[in-house]
Amino acid sequence: MTDTPTTRPSTAIDFLYLSEPDMIAAGVTDMAACVDTMQETLVLLHRGDYRMAGSNNDSHGAMIGFPETSPFPGMPVNTPDRRFMAMPAYLGGSFGTTGVKWYGSNIDNRDKGLPRSILMFMLNDTVTGAPLALMSANLLSAYRTGAIPGVGARLLARPDSRVVGIVGPGVMAKTSLSAFIAVCPKIDTIKVKGRSRKSMDSFTAWVTEKFPQITTITEVDEIEDAVRDCDIVTFCTTGLEGDPNTYPTVKREWVKPGAFLSMPSTCNIDKAMEAPDVRKVVDNTRMYEAWAEETAYPSHNHVPIIGSKFIDMIHDGTMSKDDLIDIGAVADGDAVGRRSDDEIVIFSVGGMPVEDVAWGTTLYRNAIERGIGTKLNLWETPELA
Repeated sequence: MTDTPTTRPSTAIDFLYLSEPDMIAAGVTDMAACVDTMQETLVLLHRGDYRMAGSNNDSHGAMIGFPETSPFPGMPVNTPDRRFMAMPAYLGGSFGTTGVKWYGSNIDNRDKGLPRSILMFMLNDTVTGAPLALMSANLLSAYRTGAIPGVGARLLARPDSRVVGIVGPGVMAKTSLSAFIAVCPKIDTIKVKGRSRKSMDSFTAWVTEKFPQITTITEVDEIEDAVRDCDIVTFCTTGLEGDPNTYPTVKREWVKPGAFLSMPSTCNIDKAMEAPDVRKVVDNTRMYEAWAEETAYPSHNHVPIIGSKFIDMIHDGTMSKDDLIDIGAVADGDAVGRRSDDEIVIFSVGGMPVEDVAWGTTLYRNAIERGIGTKLNLWETPELA
């Protein structure tokens, strides 16, 4: 009797390419679904079912910067937001995938009619490392960035919130507002401070088209006016790191009792906002600790996000580490978020590659189910196996 030969599994590897139109068809702009996905992600983060880069597995990513001057004619010099960055992560739970977002950024792109950053995302099988999908990631990144403030508003803002104050009416402001409205449907008024007529007109036209429930859009000239009398406040400006005294700053005397402040960009607070009765929440404490290890003290001078200021305050002994809360712990029921209706809550949003993995995996599965995208072949049989 002869043995039946064992059939070896196929070595062929195909993966999916998803253009920006493909991503839209797969649901990348479905903010309500993205907020739910990000909340699931933050719970997994709190439980530890993830990995990112760095020695503590919590690094934001690896960045290539450029020098102030260069002796090489082909090497760019440093300008605002000129960098290349890779952001890898693994996420467990219902996702179980690994991926990396890769992008180049140059603020001068806007003069060419391009986004400041041009992003791609590669999703991989965690066991074999084989590619599953290569996808356009500008919308992926924008929506997951806005959805985290949406989770914050769901868990930390007053549910009767109506008035949103915005400083910096760009892409982050648009996706953050989309998320706020998804979780706080009573929002009907916006106060906004911008730098240019073009950005203000673009933002106003976008809000009018997307959200007919917004009955009032008020343009203001000062940060103070964008903060006062608002239930939700968000700063979405871009700026250079360096001296925190030059960062857009929130003064407590401007802040309405019970307000929720979502800060995904450059920000500072005054001494009164540092007081322990102001609730301080971050998306991932360990990421800010990793930033502090990667940069010189004080961290806030190098990473201008408010969570880095919280880490500096802990370093200085002006804040207890126990007073810094992770949003994932709130989402998982292990920590209290808002402690009273009148409590002011400030939420730092740094952005993490696990968020790209989560939303990218969701959209990849949607694309497979809906027959979206272009199948590409890596090989039938690897030449050097």
